[in-house]
Amino acid sequence: MGGCIVNTLRAAAGALTALLLSACTGLGTHEARSPSMQGGEREAQDVPAWVEALDNTTLQAALGPSLGPTLALGPGWAYAPESHQTTASGSPLLWDRLRASFELPRYDNERVQRQRQRLAGRGAYFERVSRRAEPYLYYILEQLEARDLPAELIALAIVESGFQPFAYSHGQAAGLWQFIPSTAQAFGLKINYWYDGRRDLVAATEAALDYFEQLHATFDGDWLLAMAAYNAGEGNVRAALRRAEAAGEAATFWALELPAETKRYVPRILAIRDILQDPAQYQISLPDIPDEPRIRVVETDHQIDLALAAELAGISIDRLYRLNPGFNRWATAPSGPHRLVLPREAAARFERKLAAKDPDSFVQWRRHEIQSGETLTHIASQYNVTVELLRKLNDLHGNTIRAGDYLHVPVSSQPSGQYALSVANRLEALKERERQGERRRHSVQPGQTLWDIARTYGVGVEELARWNGMAPADTLHPGQELVVWVAGEAVQAAAGPGRRTRSITYTVRRGDSLARIARQFNVDIHDIRRWNDIARGSYLHPGDELRLKVDITQQSAAL
Repeated sequence: MGGCIVNTLRAAAGALTALLLSACTGLGTHEARSPSMQGGEREAQDVPAWVEALDNTTLQAALGPSLGPTLALGPGWAYAPESHQTTASGSPLLWDRLRASFELPRYDNERVQRQRQRLAGRGAYFERVSRRAEPYLYYILEQLEARDLPAELIALAIVESGFQPFAYSHGQAAGLWQFIPSTAQAFGLKINYWYDGRRDLVAATEAALDYFEQLHATFDGDWLLAMAAYNAGEGNVRAALRRAEAAGEAATFWALELPAETKRYVPRILAIRDILQDPAQYQISLPDIPDEPRIRVVETDHQIDLALAAELAGISIDRLYRLNPGFNRWATAPSGPHRLVLPREAAARFERKLAAKDPDSFVQWRRHEIQSGETLTHIASQYNVTVELLRKLNDLHGNTIRAGDYLHVPVSSQPSGQYALSVANRLEALKERERQGERRRHSVQPGQTLWDIARTYGVGVEELARWNGMAPADTLHPGQELVVWVAGEAVQAAAGPGRRTRSITYTVRRGDSLARIARQFNVDIHDIRRWNDIARGSYLHPGDELRLKVDITQQSAAL
């Protein structure tokens, strides 16, 4: 039955407060994507190979525990207030509310049955998905109910990302709803140095629901075709409909000739929905979760250092990042959005402490004296900001700067290593993950592609992309550092003929940074830290001596 009927029944049962919360939602901006064809390929995996790059399993090994509590979705088919289950404290369970919002009929054809069989008994898989999904589920369900959309779309999110907030796919799709850049742009999601709206719970959920409504209308109210189009694209589904009509076939999802991936994708969503309705039938046990909001969205009105925000809220920086995975760096984006998703129990404390602070103190500033030979690019790299931001903050109209002048630069309040779930640290943690073979560092040269580099080292393009948190179609930039795992003869071949390494001592000069020294000697920042036991977030000082191991066949000019 529809969300409006469910709300009426719930109101009759006395849950007026929950209904008012549902009616007052709709936070965020108007934004979304067009998914790549990927979900159907995942079959019975929890974490597909392509998403390994930035998943929480990898992050847990490198950085600590992954996402918190659990999702409880349980047995039952129709809304039945008299049979509601409760938690130990007597609170209603979210799974009853979720089941009440399921709208699609049950399908018992061979394709759905096959997907059910593949998922039956996989309690550990549903447990992992539950832990990751729990912070977001109440919020997403409220948004679905407010628009009278079917709760099966939560099963679609499970297929798309497994509720991995940092998921990034082979098709350049990101976030819980797996938006690719072109569709994200079409629905207004921002993607920049500081922020990726595809991973923002608020913005991406609103965008995804906008897109679902559009697809539902495009395919005349047929949700199976709408979900197929979310996976394969509207054009492919329209073409399949035309072929079916020309052949005199029924214009239904089950009759269409679609990519094999899409033909598995929709049945898998339906199979997950069936299991969530009656997990016991499929040997699944799902933990309880109360039907209560777990998060609140709080406006900050200004850019804020995420370490400061976590301190004001009384939570860890990692927990703040997991609730706000759209923020790429150490602070929220200068141009917004100026909001944070916080645990409900921490939101009031945060608002109270934030109101007592001067907005000018939300981000710390440094007065940087420009040294001879420095460029805006060098300075931006040193402080982990963009050249564009430096220009804007210092009223510069080009790249010309003069030695002896000063720049105002925003700086993080904590060493960079404290922001463990920033995009740079997630990628570094991924590159540090131990694998088979010998790890090599490759500095991208002008004109090189992933295919060129993979061929040089004798590895697969998809492997190379996965090791570096990329999609195979991502663009490379000169000087970009890649990690490559090679074994056996490939190690010697990768070194190249005539390669000679020599240890040198380098004295740090004014204006030097690890990035600048690494570029000068064609070595990796990670290696400089390792050779010299430099902790993340530590600063260099003029006169410091660094031990470097350089290839003298390439570095004679620098030496």
